[in-house]
Amino acid sequence: MSLIDAAREVRENAYAPYSHFKVGAAVRGRSGKVYKGCNVENVAYPEGTCAEAGAIAAMVASGETELTEVAVIADSAMPVSPCGGCRQKLAEFGRSDVPVTLATTDGRSEETTIGALLPGGFSAHHMDRT
Repeated sequence: MSLIDAAREVRENAYAPYSHFKVGAAVRGRSGKVYKGCNVENVAYPEGTCAEAGAIAAMVASGETELTEVAVIADSAMPVSPCGGCRQKLAEFGRSDVPVTLATTDGRSEETTIGALLPGGFSAHHMDRT
């Protein structure tokens, strides 16, 4: 199964009773294993979870901390990019050259990288005092 197919499959499990905007994400860990996540809304909107965050949480819960590929899919007119917070989360666990596929349920897609999604991103290097 391709990474975008994994994201498409998990998207069906999204809990989106308020926005009705289901998103699926899949990340490939350094081991090659695929981890999936979907958005989970909450009536208190800021308390929801993005699909990308769910996939990353599944990866970390399985003991991996490096991702090598990302896919995100939504039923939208054009491919949907991760929100700012998820861009930062992706950058925490993947190098700037990690490929990211953004897709729609009707087959449109575009390729980018974590670095292109978050230019000038904040990293652990910013916390060095030396």
